Amino acid sequence: MDLPGITEVADAPSATWRDGDAWLAGGTWLFSEPQPALHRLLDLRAFGWPSLTADDRGLEIAATCTLAELARFRAPQWRASPLIGQCCNALLGSFKVWNAATVGGNLCLALPAGPMTSLTSALDGVCTIWGPDRAPRQVAVTEFVTGAGRSALAPGELLRSVHLPARALAGATAFRQLSLSALGRSAAVVIGRRAAPQAGAAAGTGRAAATAPPEAGVVITVTAATDRPVQLRFGGLPAPGELLATLDDAVPRWYDDVHGAPAWRAAITRQLALEVLDELAGPAAP
Repeated sequence: MDLPGITEVADAPSATWRDGDAWLAGGTWLFSEPQPALHRLLDLRAFGWPSLTADDRGLEIAATCTLAELARFRAPQWRASPLIGQCCNALLGSFKVWNAATVGGNLCLALPAGPMTSLTSALDGVCTIWGPDRAPRQVAVTEFVTGAGRSALAPGELLRSVHLPARALAGATAFRQLSLSALGRSAAVVIGRRAAPQAGAAAGTGRAAATAPPEAGVVITVTAATDRPVQLRFGGLPAPGELLATLDDAVPRWYDDVHGAPAWRAAITRQLALEVLDELAGPAAP
């Protein structure tokens, strides 16, 4: 796509935000369609942020981390690690897309089917947002995506990183995803997480830990079928009826587009949630 309105590409660290600017990471969406309101691109890669930083508090994912880099990440000490690959694979794209598309770009695009929204919300991710003056603030991923194509970012703000706490990464997970076709966009994604026995004592410290919700015995997160993440938190394994009743109460409306009608999304999400619950109840999960 030719963007004739763009007159300058500048390194983000040395630029001051102004109207007509856009932050540039991988650019896989930005370059895919006309951008008549934009005149300058601010390249976030010039910050040189490390893509992935793992320590005893959890995993820090830079907004500029590509899906290819994230998919290669291995951390056998965390039981939730396989979920990273499962969510990356939910984005159907060529190796070119995987090596350019970024975690931050996928989150900021805020599409219901965004797999990085699914991953980071299910693992109680906390976003660090920089304002135009680089002053940071923290927002949970479940509050960062506010609707289809809408996020908590104000004009001039950028997503710096997402932190996944160790207590969430330590839990066992179950993943279910369904589309209208074998290679279609996700119509429903349900991710379950069952806390590790020691998770409550390893909640972590710092601003990101304070922003994240308290640990629960079982967490069920629904994305793609809704326009923003919906999260259900239980003290222990809920009964199937309790799970479905809580799900019905928590979802104000089911998403409606060419990838699935609301009634169908509701039905498949209920079925996937029961499958996730059954897997979490199995002997391998605790």
